[in-house]
Amino acid sequence: MSNSRSTLLKLDSRDWHEQIAQVISAEDTPQFPAVLVEALRNVVPFDNSVFFAYRRQHRPICTYDTFTPKQRIVFVTDYLEGPYLLDPFYQMYADRMAPGLYRLREIAPDRFYHSEYYRSYYRRTGLAEEIGFLVSLPHDMMLVISLMRAGTSAQFSDRDMHKLRRMEPIVHASSARHWNTLSDYHTGDDGEEAAHPSLDHQVSSAFENFGEGVLTPREREVVRLVLRGHSSNSIGRQFQISTGTVKIHRRNIYAKLGISSQFELFSHFISYLSGSAGHDSAQGH
Repeated sequence: MSNSRSTLLKLDSRDWHEQIAQVISAEDTPQFPAVLVEALRNVVPFDNSVFFAYRRQHRPICTYDTFTPKQRIVFVTDYLEGPYLLDPFYQMYADRMAPGLYRLREIAPDRFYHSEYYRSYYRRTGLAEEIGFLVSLPHDMMLVISLMRAGTSAQFSDRDMHKLRRMEPIVHASSARHWNTLSDYHTGDDGEEAAHPSLDHQVSSAFENFGEGVLTPREREVVRLVLRGHSSNSIGRQFQISTGTVKIHRRNIYAKLGISSQFELFSHFISYLSGSAGHDSAQGH
């Protein structure tokens, strides 16, 4: 893991307070994200970081990352093509979870690491662990500051998490001030939502409409949870139905879509996203 100093800073040291002063001084400048990441890395080491801002049905905005060009293809470019809709951190925003620091493995659905999203997309990242600060921003936006350790690195320890949670006040306050006008990215000059649907909105809407006209509303809800990594038991608990009923729904879904596996369901979903967004985009020109 990379770290710019031979020894990590103690949170009650003068060096740490000087680091905080640098973070505050960097607010409203292009250097702010890098200075914030450096401050975090000088207390708890990690390999990479990426900042995604989420707002309603718009595609996320990547406000900062530390990736190489090759890594960015997987972590940013491919992610924004649709897989973000299955990201547990995105789902936390959609579910209006409280700001805080979370481990991906603690917020993910019970079958996340066996899901096709994990096997077909997330495993390509090669991460040992990912954790994220959820920061509330104005106008119903949320910023997720992800800290990542690569596959050869150890997972974040309880001590690491404790130290990072002590840093939450400065992370939240400084980030909220720095990005307090980020919502302007999605609005017009009058402050209202853009009048014409964007490609970002079309991708998200495609996820909500996947299976429409073929599947029942309940079957479409089951599909969304299966794609996110929920087991039949977890889906049954959410809908207050038996696991057997969920399995019947899943068999019916596969039959109606002409598929026989979760891999085919995931591939069908990704193809639908690409086709729907591309069709709508073409109509808009």
